[in-house]
Amino acid sequence: MDAFETLAIHAGQEPDPVTGAVVPPIHQTSTYRQDGVGRLRGGYEYSRSANPTRTALEECLAALESGTRATTYASGLAAEDTAVRSVCAPGDHVVIPDDAYGGTLRLFRKVLAGWGLTYTPVPLADPDAVRAAIRPETRLVWCETPTNPLLGINDIATLAQIAHDGGALLAVDNTFASPYLQQPLTLGADIVMHSTTKYLGGHSDVIGGALVVRDEELGERIRFHQFAVGAIPGPFDAWLTLRGIKTLSVRMDRHCDNAERVARMLAGHPGVTQVLYPGLADHPGHEVARKQMRRFGGMISFRLAGGERAALEMCGRTRLFTLAESLGGVESLIEHPARMTHSSAVGTPLEVPADLVRLSVGIENGDDLIADLTQALALA
Repeated sequence: MDAFETLAIHAGQEPDPVTGAVVPPIHQTSTYRQDGVGRLRGGYEYSRSANPTRTALEECLAALESGTRATTYASGLAAEDTAVRSVCAPGDHVVIPDDAYGGTLRLFRKVLAGWGLTYTPVPLADPDAVRAAIRPETRLVWCETPTNPLLGINDIATLAQIAHDGGALLAVDNTFASPYLQQPLTLGADIVMHSTTKYLGGHSDVIGGALVVRDEELGERIRFHQFAVGAIPGPFDAWLTLRGIKTLSVRMDRHCDNAERVARMLAGHPGVTQVLYPGLADHPGHEVARKQMRRFGGMISFRLAGGERAALEMCGRTRLFTLAESLGGVESLIEHPARMTHSSAVGTPLEVPADLVRLSVGIENGDDLIADLTQALALA
């Protein structure tokens, strides 16, 4: 079997048979000439159902996640919504993390609840709590690992067993890890979701999402929903994501190198009360992360002794860390989750601490990044 780095460059990306172009072309078309009524050329009829550039991306993603089928979407939340509606119906129940991404909480709380779906936030690192939350009508356990923004680690193999014992499926949001660092399907998960906007695209220039599965019947159900709902990426978005994937492994290694250095610096700083990074030995999920991840990722959250005021001031004083939402690009970003990415959780049990700062550590020079954070901490 080809290694990950080789698959990232070659899976779904054979040279064009007509011209020999080594980069898959952008098939900027909405429809395709048919060779007769019902006789499709290559299986393509209309780009909502399939597009060759999107096909290349989906074949690549399936290979990288050790899956059999991938489908791609206009955003990560479009992918998440499709996954849930493909396996659930009104009256069903879903278990979600008690530290879920703010967009996930908003989707369940403000959209899917109105559709008739119920959900229970649970600390997924506690197997007994997960077992207790599963009901006869539970169809899905939704997992993030690492979680956003508290960097919690959840044992995928254990959660898969619990979900299956309860007659449910396990879906894992693998955005923070990327398939280079973690492959949930090999650990028993049924569905893997990505916001391809993040590490897969890697350059902060495209929005997208993906689902990957191993089971063919489940894959066909999801593909039907993709076609029927139509929240698909355009050909250029698919091409940009495919281009980003080619360098995923080398970028992730650099993200991890820098994040490990930054985490150690923050852990020793007197103005920081807690560093949330699974690569640190005192992180409660460190051993599980070591077991199921190749390395520990490029995301760090930390809490400041000066409280919310210090967190807000620090976010405004960095020079290389850009104050912005999103993550996973080559450039380093800083944000205040309580007022930015997770503002939808304010006033709920999933509200994040006001003194929390989240970093997406980029691939710049590590010394420069540490110097930037050091000066910002000194002023905060």
